[in-house]
Amino acid sequence: FQKTKKLKISKVKTNNQKRTKLSKQGKLKLQRHKQPKKQIQKPPQLKPEDNQDDKEEEESDHGEDMLSMVEKDDMDFLESAVNSKSYNILKKIRFNDTTSGDDKKRRKRKLNKDDTPIEDEYEETATKLEEEKGNKRVRMLLPVKTSDGFIKNRTIEEEVVDDDDDENNDENKENKQDEKEEKEIDSDEEVIADFEPEIKDTEKEKISTIELYACREEVLRSKKFKIGLLSSALLENPELKKSNFKALLDLMEERNPEVKITVRKIATVSLFEVFKDLLPSYLLNQTKEEGVKYKKETLLLYGYEETLLQSYKRYLTKLEKMSDKLRKKKGETKVLTLPGIILSEIALTCMCELLVTHPYFNYSTNIANFLVPFLDNKRPSVREKVFNCMKNIFKDDKRGELSLVIVRKLNQYIKQRGHSVHTELVQVLLSLRIKDIDLDKERDDEMKQKKLMSHKQRILALSKRERKKSKKLEAVEKELLETKAEENKVEKQKILTEITSIVFTIYFRILKQAPNSQVLSVCLEGLAKFAHCINLEFYQDLVNVINTLMEEKNLGLREQLHCIQTVFTILSGQGSALNIDPYRFYVHLYKNLLSINAGKNQQDCLIIIKILIQVLINRRKKITQNRLIAFIKRIATMSLQLQHHGSLGLLGIIKIIMHLTKSIEGLLDTDANSGDGFYQPELDEPECCNAYCTSLWELVALQRHYHSVVQKISRNIAAGVPVNGDGCLPPEYAKLKPEDLYEQFDPTGVVFNPSIPVPKKAPQKNIKHHEFANFEFGEYVENICKQDDDNDDDDAEESENIKCNFYDCIMKK
Repeated sequence: FQKTKKLKISKVKTNNQKRTKLSKQGKLKLQRHKQPKKQIQKPPQLKPEDNQDDKEEEESDHGEDMLSMVEKDDMDFLESAVNSKSYNILKKIRFNDTTSGDDKKRRKRKLNKDDTPIEDEYEETATKLEEEKGNKRVRMLLPVKTSDGFIKNRTIEEEVVDDDDDENNDENKENKQDEKEEKEIDSDEEVIADFEPEIKDTEKEKISTIELYACREEVLRSKKFKIGLLSSALLENPELKKSNFKALLDLMEERNPEVKITVRKIATVSLFEVFKDLLPSYLLNQTKEEGVKYKKETLLLYGYEETLLQSYKRYLTKLEKMSDKLRKKKGETKVLTLPGIILSEIALTCMCELLVTHPYFNYSTNIANFLVPFLDNKRPSVREKVFNCMKNIFKDDKRGELSLVIVRKLNQYIKQRGHSVHTELVQVLLSLRIKDIDLDKERDDEMKQKKLMSHKQRILALSKRERKKSKKLEAVEKELLETKAEENKVEKQKILTEITSIVFTIYFRILKQAPNSQVLSVCLEGLAKFAHCINLEFYQDLVNVINTLMEEKNLGLREQLHCIQTVFTILSGQGSALNIDPYRFYVHLYKNLLSINAGKNQQDCLIIIKILIQVLINRRKKITQNRLIAFIKRIATMSLQLQHHGSLGLLGIIKIIMHLTKSIEGLLDTDANSGDGFYQPELDEPECCNAYCTSLWELVALQRHYHSVVQKISRNIAAGVPVNGDGCLPPEYAKLKPEDLYEQFDPTGVVFNPSIPVPKKAPQKNIKHHEFANFEFGEYVENICKQDDDNDDDDAEESENIKCNFYDCIMKK
């Protein structure tokens, strides 16, 4: 075979191939418009006539014309300066004696008293000072004219420094500047106070405080105008005025100490309002697809969204830096001033409001993780702000994702601190919306699904093709669920289940590891609220732990009530199937009823009302008659020592029980006693106190109560709770539940319900005069009184004599 010759390819073709290959890879940088080549301008050619003239001028000019222009005095001065080498510039110049020229103009020169020029004196003093001070460099300053005359021979001493020393000096200067910036005063009033002594020291400049305040107000007015202008322009057209973000963010770092705090406050709040209006309620993704051409409007929108996100991120970092001063770190001795604290609290408030208004926007999880530790801050105002923020998020969060992030952070923080935290960290969990969660049902569904999957896999050994089909079917089913909006429900249910499990891990850990902490009361309150969601496995252990806590007698009244409420909430739900005897908790409740009065623990009355509804109404079929009558009698006694809304709630419970059961009617009969013995109210055992031997005497006192509704309900109960006829209740009161009666007539809002009528004007009674048994003695007293009225202006001696005679007559009579 003959060897085939390689075809030659031209350079143009190879270059074109390379260009197409690079363009496909996206590595080619095209220049659409080539830059025009700059034309080199050639110097203009001179004509031969002009060249000849220039040559003649050059040949003829040897400096003689210049010498003729110099005056004779100047030439003499230069000659003497060169010979004496007084100027450093003229040391290397040699002066020729040949001088020529006409002195046409003379110039006046300023001389000293000795008729010596100022320049000569300046040079002489400089050389003398350099000889006197060796290594130190002396710099001469220009003379200054003052009202007293000229001040001459002004100098400054400078040390000779090497290059390394210069670098060190620069570093020292930078450090000093940083220290000055750190020591800037946070308060506007302190700036004026610190600035006054400097003004007093300066004799020449004397500025009054009024002028300082006026100057400050003028600067502040201009800053306010600038912030308002930038903010309004940004809200009017944010896409075109997006550069205003940078200007407003720079104003948050105002350095002028006179208006620093005020300008930062205004800029922070203004940016908060701008972001509150501009931020959307969804996430922004800044991922552009490669190789896709966008329209001009789309590119503008992408640019605006990018600047919005970057500016929001910068704003949040500044807020974090400002509010982080409220958290005191270990070893930190810096004391915050009051203006600094107020500025930090404003920044914290802005972050809380942004999280509440835009919980689904970018960086919401970062804000939530940053705010959680402030629930344990030492300042109550800070804790209250963050608590309200978290409470609103838990109530309004429809997805549950942000709530899950907050609950995880709370669990981590409480565990890290060893449960020695403020109550707000655990109390905020009471605002969660997890009422419809059943952990047992979730666990059973998961177990069933696992069993079915394992059973299917045993029966069917799927091939690769069948697996692909099953995956496609699952994807189609998922899309169908999304169209029906059922996929979101499933995801939300999973999130709520995880939140509930984390909440109960927090509660159980507190019960186990910190039973004597201040968080225990809130923990028991949370268990009482969410006890219906607990797994059945934990019911028995939880009841035993609560019983041991109550028997130790280390709990307060409120904690004991929450323990009782937790147990009866468990037993009223799924725990009713368990074999647990709650009699000991009945005894605890009966014993603590009379501990509540109209004093400090009046607020615990609502907890008592909720427990009694569970115990006496919901579980009325599981309670004995003697126990029920004992509780009714103690409730009536308790209603005498409470405020009117507490008494109304308890009377509402008695009214409902009398509707449901007829065994209590014996308490209304004051003549008959259905048993032997007598009532013993001091006993703590409801079964042994013989409550059926007494009557509801408390209703007589309640019928004369100061509140009109209490009078009506007590009369209704005393009449046997009739629906119609005498003693019946108006329909607006008969329909109310015990909790509604307590809340509706609560006087904490300083509003009395119903309103108190205006008292009627009573007619004046005739005042009877005093009647004396002896008629003569009465006349004598009247005469004395008349004499006293007539002789008010007489001497004191006469009045004393009359009084003495009066007393003598009384003694004789």
